Amino acid sequence: MRSLKCCNVWDNAGFGEVLEMRKQPKILGVIPARLESQRLPGKVLLKIGPKSMIQWVYERARQSPLLADIVVATDSEKVLEHCADQGIPAIHTRQHASGSDRLHEVMERSGADIYVNIQGDEPTVRADHIELLLRPLLAGESEVTTLKVSIDEAAAQNPNIVKVVTDNLGRALYFSRLPVPFDRDGSGAIRFYKHIGLYGYRRAALDLFHGLPQSPLELAEKLEQLRFLENGISVRVVETSYDTVGVDTAEDLALAAKMLGAGSD
Repeated sequence: MRSLKCCNVWDNAGFGEVLEMRKQPKILGVIPARLESQRLPGKVLLKIGPKSMIQWVYERARQSPLLADIVVATDSEKVLEHCADQGIPAIHTRQHASGSDRLHEVMERSGADIYVNIQGDEPTVRADHIELLLRPLLAGESEVTTLKVSIDEAAAQNPNIVKVVTDNLGRALYFSRLPVPFDRDGSGAIRFYKHIGLYGYRRAALDLFHGLPQSPLELAEKLEQLRFLENGISVRVVETSYDTVGVDTAEDLALAAKMLGAGSD
């Protein structure tokens, strides 16, 4: 595992540059990896070119200088064996209702200050995403963060793409598989945003999340982040210019392969 160097998080011109600071929180990247998937079974081990999906996620997340370490968290022996074969740090966890609950178990067994949830089915994740995710946390502006990217109206109709709406301060108002907000008058002036499923949490926020029962909206939409909103916990949503391919279908897998094969680093 690599040691973390420090960076000046308040210098917009050089946020990603590695600099010395008096005190830098320890940041752990965690890749929750569940082998079972209804729409695309075993997807985290499926090959994208010469590498498995989980290997792509791990190697691309490692490009971020802000992460002290990265570990795969899984309840699958097959995933553990694959990670061992590829030299990827991995930890065996219990079965959990969500990726964030799985992160909580990792938190109980580690000593980081901030945890980054890097989805195991996001092979096109970039270091830029992790940087944006961490900015509000490192600046003390938020306890929970995630990302969004602008999409067109056609993409907003796809229930496999989770949409998010925010207030003027960038705090999430709602996440849904439906196209929100609803353009009642058909003005065409509505902007839609896709939610990118990466999260950053301070320890206290992750501990609070795990202590709460699954919420009605979370269960209805099958979106874990709604547990925060239903319990009055603010989620800061940062906009990125770089979309990702969250792999849920064979078509997504082909699109990810195209992006990665084209050198979209």
